[in-house]
Amino acid sequence: MAEEQEPGGGGPLPLGVIDVAGPSMRPTLRDGDRVLVRYGARIRPGAVVVVRHPLRQDLLVVKRAVGRRAGGWWLLSDNPLVTSDSREYGPVPAELVLGRVLLRLRPSPAWLAPARGLERALNGAVLERLPALAERFGVHRPLDLGPLDAEP
Repeated sequence: MAEEQEPGGGGPLPLGVIDVAGPSMRPTLRDGDRVLVRYGARIRPGAVVVVRHPLRQDLLVVKRAVGRRAGGWWLLSDNPLVTSDSREYGPVPAELVLGRVLLRLRPSPAWLAPARGLERALNGAVLERLPALAERFGVHRPLDLGPLDAEP
């Protein structure tokens, strides 16, 4: 869950600040973390995103975009013990995906949206040898859930 602190702006970089609530994104994000969101940003698999909950659209949630499926984005919690994600409510329509989390502001700043080239490099051998460095740049090895076109 998330609580919006500042609405997205109307300029070329609509940014907002969100407070994270709950354990679903541990270890990447923790309860009480504050993150910077770029609304309307292009989403790609692996990105941490802010979405309107598909069953309760007054609620914003922070999840990891795993990939596209028929009907929208398949979103997962980073915490494998929390299943309040697409495993529960299915694919989330693209229009409910509001933006991408760029960085954690507090308690300590950490970049969560590396450039595509850096993300590819960190996903390679660096992720195996230096997982703390990859984590610092927001690179996360997703759970293997089989083919994305398979129904959950």
